[in-house]
Amino acid sequence: MLSKDRITGAALDLIAAEGYEGLTMSGLARRLKVAPSALYNHAGSKQEVLGWVQDHVMTMVDFSAFSRQPWDEAVRRWAWSYREVFARHAPLVPVIAVMPVTDAAQTLRMYEEVARGFLDAGWPEDRIVPAIVALESFIYGSALDVAAPGDIFDSGTLGDQFPVFTAAVRRAAAVPGADSAADAAFRAGLDGMITGLRAQLATYSS
Repeated sequence: MLSKDRITGAALDLIAAEGYEGLTMSGLARRLKVAPSALYNHAGSKQEVLGWVQDHVMTMVDFSAFSRQPWDEAVRRWAWSYREVFARHAPLVPVIAVMPVTDAAQTLRMYEEVARGFLDAGWPEDRIVPAIVALESFIYGSALDVAAPGDIFDSGTLGDQFPVFTAAVRRAAAVPGADSAADAAFRAGLDGMITGLRAQLATYSS
């Protein structure tokens, strides 16, 4: 029996195996071992299936801190959870990052709680969405960075021509007990963004 949950799970598996380009209604029907006509009886289009996938993945993001912690600490916890979820579903990033959230109840529930946390902290309504979008832009890029090769900044035989950057890359890799390169970059960037957001909030409150 086909169901929304079964179709969503198969779509996630298909994207993980073949990337977004591999998600077609005919390919999804084959994975589900049904005729395309049977699939279309439940999902009207690939876009509808992607909406289900988006909503399902967003249920994995933990935004509960916004109801019980100061907004800046809640932002930190939400951002780490968000990045961890999409690092596991990296092929979805280019798709979901630009998908409308219309009628996506779970996605909208997350945004509602995040926005409420900002509003309760004193953010003006017109500045809440720009702040969320700025954070998401950073989170999505960082999720892709998790899958980057470890030697992505290796200058190879050109190291002597670019000595400052080459030395900085080697020094970062040599720090004992340090975070992974992706974690260190995310931590530094998120700290900087939260510091900047605190400064913005202070101007709104003055």
